[in-house]
Amino acid sequence: MDPIIVADRLGKSYGPRVALRDVSFAIAPGEVIGLLGPNGSGKSTLLRILAGYLPPSVGQVRLAGLDVVREAFAVHQRIGYVPEDAPLYDGMRVAEFLRFMARIKGLRQVAAARAVGAAIEALSLGAMREAPIFRLSRGYRQRVAIAQALLGDPPVLLLDEPTNALDAFQVIGVRELISGFAGRRTVIVASHVLAEIGRMATRTMMLVDGRLLTQDAMALAAAAAPRLRVRAAGSVEAVRACLAAVAGVREVELAADGSFRVAAAPRPGLEPDLAAALVGAGFALSELAPEAADLEAVFLDLTRARRAAA
Repeated sequence: MDPIIVADRLGKSYGPRVALRDVSFAIAPGEVIGLLGPNGSGKSTLLRILAGYLPPSVGQVRLAGLDVVREAFAVHQRIGYVPEDAPLYDGMRVAEFLRFMARIKGLRQVAAARAVGAAIEALSLGAMREAPIFRLSRGYRQRVAIAQALLGDPPVLLLDEPTNALDAFQVIGVRELISGFAGRRTVIVASHVLAEIGRMATRTMMLVDGRLLTQDAMALAAAAAPRLRVRAAGSVEAVRACLAAVAGVREVELAADGSFRVAAAPRPGLEPDLAAALVGAGFALSELAPEAADLEAVFLDLTRARRAAA
């Protein structure tokens, strides 16, 4: 299947400041992509370029086969875009605003009404349909912003920090909505929150200082040396030394909760060997369990390596 988005050697400069450097990637239809990076890493700049609202200084992007600079109008008809702190017309009511946005997107009266109804249902905005936008909570304002992005059923959604400043229940709702798009729409979600990206995305790209460090952090995390969580009673240094002496163990760290995090080369029998070493040395073993792939560890490793090389 051909990719729906292809970026080739993108760069963007604002005078002397370089926001993006040599960014290239491809995204298949139906992927939910997490774009992860700290504030100021270039995420918003990249989304604006993909949306056709900001031209790159160098490089090219094609979306659904269209050049986002030369064919920007056609690109706009194929995307739904929610910038960070999306501007809304506070003087309008929710349904009124969505009807207005539907007409701007070129939907005729019947199609616009149908699209507005579907967006209101998808974002659970029925109770707020006639509410003035200026009276909405932050969570409902974000839902309205996402609802307008869905108008016209675009195949691509670009969402910049969609859970920013939401409460826990609102975050869960938005996260479930975005996860549900997998396979039906192509979504790029920009965020600096690792935990949220890990729960929403089918693939995670990492951007730091304007450079794309990886197109698939989840695969890197899964392929990384296995990490085990170990709890054993005894002297910290003695337990650490015992674990470090087992064949294949690369690193032993003491975690804040008092357990040990063990990184090791993958091999059969690693866990039984760790247990046998501890018990044989007289330590009371209470826990030995594998840890899930860790996006945070990958992110820290990549950023350290990048900054060490700079």
